[in-house]
Amino acid sequence: MQQRPPLTPLAASLPATVPFVGPEAQERMRGQPFRARLGANESGFGPSPRVVEAMAQAAADMWKYGDPENFELKQALARHLGVAPENIAVGEGIDGLLGLIVRLHIEPGAPVVSSLGAYPTFNYHVAGFGGRLVTVPYRNDREDLDGLIEAVRRENAALVYVSNPDNPMGTWWEAAEIERFIAALPETTMLILDEAYGETAPASAIPALDVTRPNILRLRTFSKAYGLAGLRCGYAIGETEAIRAFDKVRNHFGMTRMAQTAAMAALADRAYLREVVDKVATCRNRIAAIAEAHGLHPLPSATNFVTLDCGRDGDYALKIMQALIARGIFVRKPMAPVLDRCIRVSTGPADEIALFEAELAGAIAEASRSCAAE
Repeated sequence: MQQRPPLTPLAASLPATVPFVGPEAQERMRGQPFRARLGANESGFGPSPRVVEAMAQAAADMWKYGDPENFELKQALARHLGVAPENIAVGEGIDGLLGLIVRLHIEPGAPVVSSLGAYPTFNYHVAGFGGRLVTVPYRNDREDLDGLIEAVRRENAALVYVSNPDNPMGTWWEAAEIERFIAALPETTMLILDEAYGETAPASAIPALDVTRPNILRLRTFSKAYGLAGLRCGYAIGETEAIRAFDKVRNHFGMTRMAQTAAMAALADRAYLREVVDKVATCRNRIAAIAEAHGLHPLPSATNFVTLDCGRDGDYALKIMQALIARGIFVRKPMAPVLDRCIRVSTGPADEIALFEAELAGAIAEASRSCAAE
């Protein structure tokens, strides 16, 4: 038998998987493109025209590496946030930053607390570095803050992950509840507070920035409201020493020159951001109205998607999702127990939402027939 270089025992133990099957892979399997791309929580409204212009002007310079210090972008973010550049780390989207945080704080076997059904890419990184994931079920479709604190204390966890607003349910906690959660944390537990959807949330849901506590890292991104998911640019905000630790393990040339250029241009166009946030709010209302007209229950959302309670079990919701996909409408759904009764629809252009509306009744009818036949 031919021998081959061995993987580490940890790597060999991991399943060959990815957190999500992307829409492109599904299109290849289907043999045709989706008619409406409403499943990945991207911004179908696109980036600012000023961003597109800045990228076009910068294209000829792409023979150069990006600045490994992300100096100008960190300066711009610091001005925007009212903190020092030393309180900001830039990385390849929140997904990339999550991997760095787990690498910095987790040894094999170390407990990590998250919610059952929360953002699966975080779980992927925990497994990849050998952490032991401890999950707490959602309560009333929101992350159970009291249950998470209890698990942190019981397990003496090194990390706890919370998203506010939440993915996949779109729900949120007010800032006072997040601050109460922070006050209850042990000093030795690092909180990862994922605020990817902060721009589309009520201002009352986002606590004031405090960069004095060494056990809080707040993560934000240009992938959602700014419309730059394809460029992979996110950032962490935290206490100086906690942020400096990223330099020990980050890919120093991971942020392309184009991503830095686009992010700075996006940050500067505040008017366009407000326009997109308004479009997202209007579209959330439209999706909710469509759902209610078809007998589904929309959950209140502070994100750029709406989670729809299909009113039955996970198998029924899965069949609705599959029927929509077969009709060329890309949507996703939560997979954890209880949450799996829902499907999730991203906001997007009016023509794509119209396609979703036109196909929803047929998808529900097909799912109902399939369930009745079983």
